[in-house]
Amino acid sequence: MTRLLVARREARAIFRAALKAADPVAAVRRHLRLIGQTLVAGGRQVSLRSFDRIWVVGAGKASAAMAAAVEGLLGKRIAGGLVNVKYGHTARLRHIELNECGHPLPDERGVQGATRIAEIVRQAGRRDLILCLISGGASALMPLPAPPITLEEKQAVTQMLLASGATIQEINAVRKHLSAIKGGQLARLAWPATVVSLLLSDVVGDQLDVIGSGPTAPDVSTFADAQSVLDKYALSGRVPAAVRQRIAAGVRGVLPESPKANDPVFRRTRNLIVGSNRLAVDAAEAKARQLGFEPLVLSTTMEGETREVARVHAAIAREIAASGRPAKRPACLISGGETTVTLRGGGLGGRNQEFVLAAAIELAGSAGVVVLSGGTDGTDGPTDAAGAIADGGTVAAAAAKGLDARRYLDDNDSYHFFEAAGGLLITGPTRTNVMDVRLVLVL
Repeated sequence: MTRLLVARREARAIFRAALKAADPVAAVRRHLRLIGQTLVAGGRQVSLRSFDRIWVVGAGKASAAMAAAVEGLLGKRIAGGLVNVKYGHTARLRHIELNECGHPLPDERGVQGATRIAEIVRQAGRRDLILCLISGGASALMPLPAPPITLEEKQAVTQMLLASGATIQEINAVRKHLSAIKGGQLARLAWPATVVSLLLSDVVGDQLDVIGSGPTAPDVSTFADAQSVLDKYALSGRVPAAVRQRIAAGVRGVLPESPKANDPVFRRTRNLIVGSNRLAVDAAEAKARQLGFEPLVLSTTMEGETREVARVHAAIAREIAASGRPAKRPACLISGGETTVTLRGGGLGGRNQEFVLAAAIELAGSAGVVVLSGGTDGTDGPTDAAGAIADGGTVAAAAAKGLDARRYLDDNDSYHFFEAAGGLLITGPTRTNVMDVRLVLVL
């Protein structure tokens, strides 16, 4: 076996180590413990004697696994609950119901589940404890459009924002102001119950109000911010009339803002981050060192246009190969975070596959370089792949098969490129989601 093939295997092993560190069951168990009749959540102790009922609600790609961890801890103490999860991202539960629904575009099953979640928390009283489990994907998986906005109208806005290249912060600023449950409004519905939210972060900076659009966190964004996002991407005249009218009414002060930090509903609410991209990157760094590479973590907060980020990674890899700076060979560049793709073509792919394709083009002909990028949730865009893997010979090998890498990139068609050329990274549902992990090995 050639050294390059070994390196591709090593890249996959490093990525698997990152996934293991992001395991949501372990994350919940690290932060939630039961000592007698006392529930310890982070550094806070909650006496279960103070409550008559415990409810569990939530949403996200990892929330089924999080719910399984909570069931393992509390068992029959749980009165009931419901968690919205992406199709296929399930677990075996006895006390908490799972509702499979659509992601990244919300669907009617998502609305039905979100409606029931709202009903569960609304009926809770002062002697009820609500555990809210939120992970990546919760924004789309817990849709409850504010009347008179319809699901179809919210879907249209979400699709426009995704295609425009808007960041997750910008997308959520709009979605929160079209929702009856996001932006702290779930906490408002739950008042005066006690709410403990466990959050598996999939956003850069681990901002509480951005993770899952912050259903139990104070909202720092406003209707004016939502309007600014639509203006920035020239969408104000394209979004449905009901959306345009609601945001305009909020800007004028006709509609109430989402609850802010000084709102009394948050006096009985605690938000606790149990896992993040940093844990996954730290594990990747340790595994790379174990395999004999000098790891160099570039950032766990990487954002920006995917192709530009790929170009920067490739430039650093070339510098390492040429001069041994800023790391000695064999080296492993590692970055986390979440980039964006501005759609210009009609192909199929995702930001991780596009990153690898763009990097492969930049590194074409470079000997001893392997690139891998994968979404920790196991899905990249609307595909069955988590990402892709390539090396310095990928573009030439593809050309020998009649595949023009640049043309596929221009058409945002990275999936079909790697499907034909080889290199799709397929993991299946991982039941976690802490953004992306990118690796560049320089031998």
